[in-house]
Amino acid sequence: MESTLTSALSANGPGLARLLALTVLWHPDRSRVGEQFVVAPSTLLVTLNRYAPMFARPGGSLLPLGERSITRDALQLQRGIDDSLRFSPPDSRMSVELDGVPLSAPVVLPAARVEAGVVMALGGTVLLCVHWTDSLPRLNPSATLLGAGSAMLRVQELIRQVAATELPVLLLGETGTGKELAARAIHLASRRHGGPLVAVNMATLSESLAPADLFGAQRGAYTGAQQARPGLFAEAAGGTLFLDEIANTAVTVQPMLLRVLESGEYRQLGAVGTVRTDVRLIAATDADLGATDFNQPLLRRLEAFVIAMPPLRRRREDIGLLIVHLMKEQERTANVPLTLPFALVSALCRYDWPGNVRQLGHVLRRAFLAVQSGQAPSLAELLPSAALSASLPSHLPPSSSMLGAEGGGRRIKLAELDQNAVLAAMDAHGWRISAAAGALGVSRPSMYKLLENHPLVRVAAAIPEAELRNTLASHGADLARCAAVLKTPSEALRRHLREHGMLA
Repeated sequence: MESTLTSALSANGPGLARLLALTVLWHPDRSRVGEQFVVAPSTLLVTLNRYAPMFARPGGSLLPLGERSITRDALQLQRGIDDSLRFSPPDSRMSVELDGVPLSAPVVLPAARVEAGVVMALGGTVLLCVHWTDSLPRLNPSATLLGAGSAMLRVQELIRQVAATELPVLLLGETGTGKELAARAIHLASRRHGGPLVAVNMATLSESLAPADLFGAQRGAYTGAQQARPGLFAEAAGGTLFLDEIANTAVTVQPMLLRVLESGEYRQLGAVGTVRTDVRLIAATDADLGATDFNQPLLRRLEAFVIAMPPLRRRREDIGLLIVHLMKEQERTANVPLTLPFALVSALCRYDWPGNVRQLGHVLRRAFLAVQSGQAPSLAELLPSAALSASLPSHLPPSSSMLGAEGGGRRIKLAELDQNAVLAAMDAHGWRISAAAGALGVSRPSMYKLLENHPLVRVAAAIPEAELRNTLASHGADLARCAAVLKTPSEALRRHLREHGMLA
């Protein structure tokens, strides 16, 4: 897929196949966030001060950092033949930090450290990310899949390619990486953009009713079928059907989906004839479908075009853009300008975000509330992991229970988890079952069992309609917040609200 990049790089000699880039993560002028300076392949020494180098967005004006807090004396970055970087501080009193550590003498960082993105703080006002890139900067057309780095530009290119086709698409990536946003981008860029985009979380469909939910059913087709149901395929006719959490599809349903992909036809429950569908399928998962008992012929069909969504820790250069985007959203909602402490922004950019963009969004919303009330919060106070670690049994080391999607921790026995830990995990992850299960180190089926046996967790269908409407009105249809207040999983709540016309 690399050859599809419009500005892909070719090797320029041993160790110099990649370009070194400096991306503005934070600047007193927020419009500067996301600007880049890309070092020429033949340049081994970069001098950085108030007036040089020149940063820009694709097609924009070239500007120096320009802040008075940044010295005129040069900070130097020297690239070694092994892709190591030597950072030499300026001959001035300007504060310089590398990943939160003051730079008072020359330091050499290995290539692997730069691979993760080095956050450099200058004068307590400007943050830069020093990182590698394998493509030249170019305009990112998306208003939602934000990113200035090559990882998101590659995703944008793949979306552009596949949107022009009718191929099914499989989106892979950890929870919170923006798979649903990518599905929406594909739909909007396709010839089907005028049709509906129907999304369903396959984990929320019961095995017994999933065929009826997906394909529809005739009246009387099963016990309780008082009227005919069109099904999600019919609802998405002329558009796109997005099957999220495809790994959780009921085993009995997987061959039915395979038949649709192979023949373009399906049969409603209780019907005599088949229905020809005009739906484009997009599926998403954070699981390795090849390592499970998932229907392999179905997997081969879904793999017609695969897009891997990069985790946020692999695109650190984009964190500043995401922070500014979320700040603007919050400012429109609150109708007041917002500021964030520089130390907090620096910590946000250095954190590895196991919950990816979704977790960053949750933490920022808490930060905005704290700032509006006059507080200066630290990242440690805002991270949900702190509350979760505090509620886990004391004999469990926090590191073993917080590895989440990385899969590095041991599986925890259900008996080791108390009810407070379960609630804390759900609160920390927007009441999304899969994310909470990953944080606790338990499987999804085990998480369902924990929720089913929890005295405070409620079934969405059992919550009175008046309470649902009041909660929606009180929290501006923020589904994660509503789920937390109602203490019910957000996926099931979304589906229940849509079925009863309370959510678009």
